[in-house]
Amino acid sequence: MSGSFQSSRRARVLVVEDSAVVRQVLVRLVRDDPRLELAEAVETAEEALRLVPVLRPDVISMDVRLPGMDGLEATRRIMANCPTPIVIVSDASTDPALQVSMNALRSGALSVVEKPAGWLSGPAGGTAIATQLYIMSQVPVIRRRLSAGLPVTPAPVPVPRGLRPRVLAMAASTGGPPAFSQILGALPASFPWPIVLVQHMGAAFMDGFAAWLDTQTPLSVALARQGERLRPGHVHVAPGDMHLLVGPGDEVRLSHGPAVGGQRPSASALFSSLARVAGTDSVGVLLTGMGEDGASGLADLRHAGGYTIAEDRSTSIVHGMPGAAERMGAVCVSLPQGAIASHLLGIAGAPHFAPAEWAPVLEGPMP
Repeated sequence: MSGSFQSSRRARVLVVEDSAVVRQVLVRLVRDDPRLELAEAVETAEEALRLVPVLRPDVISMDVRLPGMDGLEATRRIMANCPTPIVIVSDASTDPALQVSMNALRSGALSVVEKPAGWLSGPAGGTAIATQLYIMSQVPVIRRRLSAGLPVTPAPVPVPRGLRPRVLAMAASTGGPPAFSQILGALPASFPWPIVLVQHMGAAFMDGFAAWLDTQTPLSVALARQGERLRPGHVHVAPGDMHLLVGPGDEVRLSHGPAVGGQRPSASALFSSLARVAGTDSVGVLLTGMGEDGASGLADLRHAGGYTIAEDRSTSIVHGMPGAAERMGAVCVSLPQGAIASHLLGIAGAPHFAPAEWAPVLEGPMP
């Protein structure tokens, strides 16, 4: 994930970590970064819950495996009582920790990074953690999204006519795991299209993310494999640090090619590949996320006759990616998160008429 936030003051960090060694590493990373300031470092969730309303940190570095209350429950309580940006710092090699990390993201944490392996974790890993803490500290929507009251049932959206999709592509960054959980969780196992999916997340977590997402939906979910054919009712997830492309014959193509817009996997790379091989037979969905990845690819897809959906600002944790697509004229319709699954189901079951009959739902002409 990337961002261009600027701030005139340091972001205050509360470190929650029970391991004294790892806690010292994190404290050092925070103190060595000119963008960050240490608010406090504690070893239990109970201490964190006591200090959050007092210190009002800008961001929390949260371990998931803590003595007593774990990081998942701490995240839930903080988000309910004193919403604060939370970055999960997790051991990517431990399956139980991975599952807790993914559930913490669903409960309101913004991102997950790999726990540093002692003092020798290397400058790159330390910089990545510090950068993630700084970027997430600047996300403002987290402070208001849980105080907006109960979700309102979205009004029905006209179902586009004339589409005969055979594949659905979806992408997200910040806030993506809970969005995918909600949308894919509302689709039945009999959903008629294959789904290809990009989520910006550290490579070490992608196996765990796919396994977790598989528990959230009736669809089958797994990391995509080179050369496999897309199949209905299955979610093919981009592996870590590899582009996921759709090739001729609806085959999965994985690529170590250069990052696109700073991202690998790239949402734009996925959407553009789909534009080339499927065009009018495809649907693209761009969800919450920081930066602009996905916008140009979604424009390619719409230009090729595909139907394109962006998550509305009202539900996006960060409206960067869908907002960029909207500004480019790449979006057929913007929908709140809770309306996307029903809209997809409507498309899948809609009678087929001339494309002109669904043109009025478009927000603007393709440049």
